[in-house]
Amino acid sequence: MPGVGHKPENRRQLLVKVLWTSIWMVYLSAPVSDLWSGGHSGPALALGALGLASFVGVYVALIFFRHTDSPLRVHTGLGVLMLLALVLAFALGSQWLVLFVYLSVAAGAVLPRRRASWVIPASVAVLVVFGLHVDGSADLWPALFIPALLGGFAMAGVRQMIRTTRELREARAAVADLAASEERLRLARDLHDLLGHSLSLITLKSELAGRMLPGEPEAAAAQVADIERVSRQALVDVREAVSDYRRPTLRVELASAATALGAAGISSRLPETSAIPDDLHPDQESALAWALREACTNVVRHSGGTRCSVALTEQADETLCLSVTDDGRGADAPRGNGLTGLGERLALADGALETGPGVRGGFQLRAVVPARPRTSGARETAQDVA
Repeated sequence: MPGVGHKPENRRQLLVKVLWTSIWMVYLSAPVSDLWSGGHSGPALALGALGLASFVGVYVALIFFRHTDSPLRVHTGLGVLMLLALVLAFALGSQWLVLFVYLSVAAGAVLPRRRASWVIPASVAVLVVFGLHVDGSADLWPALFIPALLGGFAMAGVRQMIRTTRELREARAAVADLAASEERLRLARDLHDLLGHSLSLITLKSELAGRMLPGEPEAAAAQVADIERVSRQALVDVREAVSDYRRPTLRVELASAATALGAAGISSRLPETSAIPDDLHPDQESALAWALREACTNVVRHSGGTRCSVALTEQADETLCLSVTDDGRGADAPRGNGLTGLGERLALADGALETGPGVRGGFQLRAVVPARPRTSGARETAQDVA
């Protein structure tokens, strides 16, 4: 969206600005009809046409090509608008008081918020004073008072809103860049910790085996065996690290599900992230996250439904159940490869997968995993054996 009072950055912003400015120009019908009616002399008609063209030109220049680094041009442009509005309203009559509305809107569009907060009321005050002294404006200036005041402050508010939106987008982009940089640093640090020692040991043992080969083949073979063992362990460590990086989380998948369902035009009801237990084991959370991803993908691609409900509940048997229900046509659909693989993934996390028709029709997927971490004794025993 183009910034109010800023030069358009591309053709689309230019078209948007032209559209909005053209809508505002409708209010100039009163001065134009006053000139067209022929109630003025030749010199007055020429003055009015020239003054109106000059007013529109300065107004458009301020709205389209405001120079933020040149406050003098902004203040000069507003001063010219004020002078033209005064002269034309005083010389040609009450129909020209509408120019003060444009003056107020221009002040809200190009001035800083604090300065606009007193320039807008000042221009409205001038409108009231002239309205009281210009013939035939007793009924007109009260009708212009509210549009001038509200139009100016509304334009200042829109300008501030667009600026805030741009700052939020820039801040979001900066946070994303920082997060990506931090993730790269973490990956580099983890890879160094994982592979630095192993590669150094492999290099050392390779050099040692090379020196032993001519005279001590058995010792060299032992070193080669150590090299193989270290390299295999390094490969296992890298695979575990990569699997941790690729491990999805429920919080991320809930946000992705909301975005995907909304983009597909499907209304959704999702649980709060506070419903996720803090002590949920990563293996169980990963399995539920994969289940949520697969279920929402099926809802978007295959269900043909318009509503989707996701619930995360802890049950009496100390299990955590993720249920995804839609109102589509997939109740009798056969289980595909995606659901089969999901069932196998849940089984590895001591969970189970249930699919079938929902209570009110449609399709329901239920993924159940233990709500509490598995006993640490079994893990410690497995680690000791490894």
